[in-house]
Amino acid sequence: MDAPVKQKMTAKVPEQAKKPARIRQVPALTRGIAVLRLLGRSEEPLGVNAIARALGLVPSTCLHILRVLADENLVAADPASKKYGVAAGLVALARSALRQHTFSAVVQPELNQLAQTYGATVIGVEASGLEHMIVVALARSDSPLRVHVDIGSRFPALISATGRCVAAFSSYPRAEIQARFARLRWDNPPALTAWWKEVRAARSAGYAVDDGQYIRGVTIVAAPVRMPNGSINALVVVGVSEQIRRVGLTAVGKDLHARAVRISRSLGGETLTGDS
Repeated sequence: MDAPVKQKMTAKVPEQAKKPARIRQVPALTRGIAVLRLLGRSEEPLGVNAIARALGLVPSTCLHILRVLADENLVAADPASKKYGVAAGLVALARSALRQHTFSAVVQPELNQLAQTYGATVIGVEASGLEHMIVVALARSDSPLRVHVDIGSRFPALISATGRCVAAFSSYPRAEIQARFARLRWDNPPALTAWWKEVRAARSAGYAVDDGQYIRGVTIVAAPVRMPNGSINALVVVGVSEQIRRVGLTAVGKDLHARAVRISRSLGGETLTGDS
């Protein structure tokens, strides 16, 4: 008599949630990036010992990193002083990134038109949380009287007109915003209560104005662009106060807002209009 055959049962195992990819630390790469960031922030070239002290590195390790970066043309050493600064290879990488950057490519034609219309410097800025804004697109007018800004310039995310836009249209906790506001440096600092009133006005109008508070004699008008990931970028007109007032702050603000709405839609982000 044959033995009974056991029927194999297969239970359906629920799919496990995908785990986030593990990021394996690469100390040499991390240190190299830290060196590049330090040199990028520095106003002047730095020696090996100064770099090592700032980053907590052994000087010999720091020197090896610098030699590799120099070989890749990312840093360069002055033969006389033996101090290091960023080199042309890093600039070339940055330019390549900007050419492929969707936001900067989309806003550039708008910036060119705005610069010629208002005779001012016009920039596209990208937010990095509440840490800082970075200039990723730029247009200058032919006017001999204009404010100088460079691609790659960074400033605190909550400063000036752009900061009012970030506070108005982001979802960061009020307490965190106020803590960072207290650390900002202005030529003519606004009181916190007045600043919050201006933030509410920016949310209502769709643009914000800084009339000589961040930099005395300079007026800055900004309108927010909502990116698909929810972050806030901005279109910004930066000009001599008398020149911008002559055109009219409201006129500039409304023009910026209309363009920012179009750009938000073209990029697939949420449209920021009025009390949205």
